[in-house]
Amino acid sequence: MASAAVTKKLREEATCPICLELMTEPVTINCGHNYCHMCIVCFTESQSSETSSVGTFRCPQCRKPFKSNNLRPNKQLGNIIETIKETDHQSLCEKHGEQLHLFCEDDGQLICWCCERTPEHKGHVTALVEDACQGYRVQLQKVVSKLKETKFNYMQLKLYTTQKISSWEEKIKCEEERIHSEFRNLHTFLHEEEEFYMCQLKEEKEQKLNRLQENVAHLDNKLQELRNCILELDKKCQGSAQDFMQGIKDTLSRNSAVNVETLEDVSLELHTVCNVSERYIRSRKMLMHYQVNVTLDPDTAHRELSLLDNQRRVLNAGEHFSTIFLRPQTAGGFRVLPCVLGRERFTSGRHYFEVEVRQGTEWGVGVCLEDVPRDTSMPGSGFWIIKLRNNKTGLALTSHATPFTLTNQPEVVGIMLDYEAGLVSFYNATTGSHIYTFPKASFSQALRPYFQVRAFSSLFLISSNE
Repeated sequence: MASAAVTKKLREEATCPICLELMTEPVTINCGHNYCHMCIVCFTESQSSETSSVGTFRCPQCRKPFKSNNLRPNKQLGNIIETIKETDHQSLCEKHGEQLHLFCEDDGQLICWCCERTPEHKGHVTALVEDACQGYRVQLQKVVSKLKETKFNYMQLKLYTTQKISSWEEKIKCEEERIHSEFRNLHTFLHEEEEFYMCQLKEEKEQKLNRLQENVAHLDNKLQELRNCILELDKKCQGSAQDFMQGIKDTLSRNSAVNVETLEDVSLELHTVCNVSERYIRSRKMLMHYQVNVTLDPDTAHRELSLLDNQRRVLNAGEHFSTIFLRPQTAGGFRVLPCVLGRERFTSGRHYFEVEVRQGTEWGVGVCLEDVPRDTSMPGSGFWIIKLRNNKTGLALTSHATPFTLTNQPEVVGIMLDYEAGLVSFYNATTGSHIYTFPKASFSQALRPYFQVRAFSSLFLISSNE
């Protein structure tokens, strides 16, 4: 192998004096100097206007004349240049110009035989590149395996994050449906409030979705980095021993430390909480806009019931006292259940009325069809009523019974009928809380207020001007 000095000398001789690069298609002129074919042609073209002799020019180095048609290819120099180029592709020691056959374990670098005998590497552990390559190749394969495992973990993390996005969207969807349902209970009164909360919910949805999607984008970037790193290391593993061992320790150190980053865990806790009951308190004045005065119809009352205070109070004094003050049985009166209807008939529009139930131990209020049977012991189809039973639990009655929980026993119950919407809703008028709304119905007949009063109870209908 030629020494570094010889190699340097050869490169100088093979370098074009015009472009200062290794010659391409070298040619010789009359004086013996060599140039790239294109370089000397361009030189002659640029000098053609300055020379007096047609086709005669002066050498750029020695200024001796030469003819432009007398350029001779220098094949031997061309072969030397090709050899120099091939030598450039081999890893040579910068100090000694020798091939790097050895690997110094202490310094983690390729060295030549001459380097091994220098004080710089004296006493160091060295090995043939081919021998050292096998051990480091195994280590690098372990790193690649770890990177692939890390890539898999990132993919799992991305899957988990996308699932959280789906869960978040589903949770948002459920919350939207809940809010829509709650606001439907208050109909058009709370339309502006509904829109406000839906906008807040949408903003919160977008904020957390953006954060989750940023996490996904970050994971995509990490996955792409890992793919590129794995491809680079795979390519390195497939290269020559010299290329493979070049900087192997730095490569191992840089890639062995790769671990899955801990992403910010975006909580799916919902902060937009819409309490429709609180909105109801502020909307009670709007409800009052639809309040109607309801009075009791004595022709529909059970004979045990007493109607007082200008037909606005109904009393059931119990079996012992009722027998003393029994009223005559009317043709349209209830004969089994202690019930009475209001005089008012509703065939369209919105209507709201309130009933004071604080003196009632067991009662039922609501609306019913005008022609419901009077001789049944259990309300059925045609009733939209809620009852308070003696165990303080609530029961919603229509075509079937639905138990529900009363957080606080109401003292005043508000009943809202939206005839066209097919909705009957009940509220605790004292606290403003929503009690129950029946599923949407389709009304086609007249509806009347309905009151059921068990023994030792009384109900009072609150006037709109009180």
